[in-house]
Amino acid sequence: MTVRAPRISHLKTWTLAALAFAMLSGSVASAAEEPDLIFRRSTVFKWLSPNDKLATYALDDPEIEGVACHFTVPERGGFKGWLGLAEEVSDISLACRQIGPIRFKDKMEQGDDMFQKKRSLFFKKMQIVRGCDTKRNVLVYMVYSDRIIEGSPKNSTSSVPVMPWGAGDQTVQKCADFFK
Repeated sequence: MTVRAPRISHLKTWTLAALAFAMLSGSVASAAEEPDLIFRRSTVFKWLSPNDKLATYALDDPEIEGVACHFTVPERGGFKGWLGLAEEVSDISLACRQIGPIRFKDKMEQGDDMFQKKRSLFFKKMQIVRGCDTKRNVLVYMVYSDRIIEGSPKNSTSSVPVMPWGAGDQTVQKCADFFK
């Protein structure tokens, strides 16, 4: 008597491959440390489960000393949100500012990730990327979310002029010298 192994359809194979890829890509470390939670504010009341909220976070740019960004993201409540199964919406706001003398640590590419975080169990992630407006010597940050198959056009942009910080800061670096 011959025992046959069960056949897996091509659709199941592709689904399993996509899930494995999503799990592996989600485990890649963020470009920056975890952000600091500043506060949360409830937006939708739920009787028996956690409320929907807006959460505001702070994050220092890991490659550029003297720049910090604050972003606000919606966080789903309910049982799915509580269990981490809800897909978060793409409405994210961003504000970046100079908080001290700006010092570049290393060379960077235009559009490099500064930070990324998963926004659903498998497929969606939020990214903050940075670049340099070389003509104006301004750092430009953009936040957006994407999925493996389909992205979102919702985004937010913030800019930080590279300027002296106080009387003792006479050296103003050019962002063009640090972006490829």
